[in-house]
Amino acid sequence: MLKIILPTLMLFPTVWLTPKKWLWTTSLLQSLLIALMSLLWLKNNSETGWLSLNLYFGTDPLSTPLLVLTCWLLPLMILASQNHVKPEPLSRQRIFISLLVSLQTFLIMAFSATEIILFYVMFEATLIPTLFIITRWGNQTERLNAGTYFLFYTLAGSLPLLVALLMLQNQAGTLSMLTLHYTEPLHFSTWGGKLWWAACLLAFLVKMPLYGIHLWLPKAHVEAPVAGSMVLAAVLLKLGGYGMIRIMLILDPLSKDLIFPFMALALWGIIMTGTICLRQTDLKSLIAYSSVSHMGLVAAGILIQTPWGFTGALVLMIAHGLASSALFCLANTNYERTHSRTMLLARGLQAVLPLMTTWWFLANLANLALPPLPNLMGELLIITSVFYWSNWTIILTGLGTLITASYSLYMFLMTQRGPLPRHMYALEPSHTREHLLISLHLIPLFLLVLKPELIWGWFA
Repeated sequence: MLKIILPTLMLFPTVWLTPKKWLWTTSLLQSLLIALMSLLWLKNNSETGWLSLNLYFGTDPLSTPLLVLTCWLLPLMILASQNHVKPEPLSRQRIFISLLVSLQTFLIMAFSATEIILFYVMFEATLIPTLFIITRWGNQTERLNAGTYFLFYTLAGSLPLLVALLMLQNQAGTLSMLTLHYTEPLHFSTWGGKLWWAACLLAFLVKMPLYGIHLWLPKAHVEAPVAGSMVLAAVLLKLGGYGMIRIMLILDPLSKDLIFPFMALALWGIIMTGTICLRQTDLKSLIAYSSVSHMGLVAAGILIQTPWGFTGALVLMIAHGLASSALFCLANTNYERTHSRTMLLARGLQAVLPLMTTWWFLANLANLALPPLPNLMGELLIITSVFYWSNWTIILTGLGTLITASYSLYMFLMTQRGPLPRHMYALEPSHTREHLLISLHLIPLFLLVLKPELIWGWFA
């Protein structure tokens, strides 16, 4: 664990002491080395499942894929933000990279915490750098409004969780993830017990987000700079799923009766956000709503608590993290050239940037879960386990899959096909940096097809 946390912390002096000329190069190189070192976590030989274990931190097959995804994303965020932040004064460039590094540090500590209270503290700490990134480096004036939504939704959801955790500490006598599974199940029969159950899940459902409490997400995504959108889509939404999996294991007797409204919202949300995507004009907003739709499927998989549901949720979280992050990078490359996110004004790009169109096509195929990509594996596992829970759900999940394919193809056709508008003839060519960025998203996704057991977790 220290092999990763210490080099990440040493990125701060690197960022602040490096000369201006080498700032982006050295920070990118060091973060890439950390990302490559984190791949060693995937080699798990222990019998108990826990590795790198000390008093406060440890990794197991559930947290390892998410930790590797977190470390893999920092060099990609630095690579994507270069063009956006380069014109600013040097001190602001250093602050921006420092915020990204602090976000990675908090996320590593959140995913590897063995105490639930430590996880809660780090879960909350990720708010601060993300808020700064959205409100300081966003593009439009609405970014302050988006930051307020983001902060208050997340805080309002997570305060009941703190109270619920303190109650759990009183009842069970421990909050360690290593021993909580072995404590007596809590039999709450009163209304208070049911409220305690809901309070435990609310923070994670807001963070995922579940349909109905998702309004902060499109605002935050649309107003954030490219690095903010990438980390929100790829890792911060996964914090909600990870927290849900961890806490569901101790909520057991009550869950059988209380999951119905949440399941209904999750499954209905897949249809609703999918149809919202079909009528979006803003490119980033469309990708943001598609994240809500995919996370609804993940929430449904976790709530029914079957091994297939958990496995499908974890696989879909990793696959969606890479695919949606790639889509946000592609949307940003379009925005940097056309200075518009409206799909009607910036279309027909295939004629000018044919290689970029190939990346768009592959990223969209990943988003609509084309076989044999891990996205499809995750979706099939969840749909099967939800169908086993209730046969009627196949109507909603099947319709959701159809709508996902429709809006993904609609997004591809709107941005890439058709005649090039008159106002867009003097376009900058695509850079090697951008092709490297997209390939570093999509190559791991395609490689996971060859060895999917790396992201199965301990459920399979």
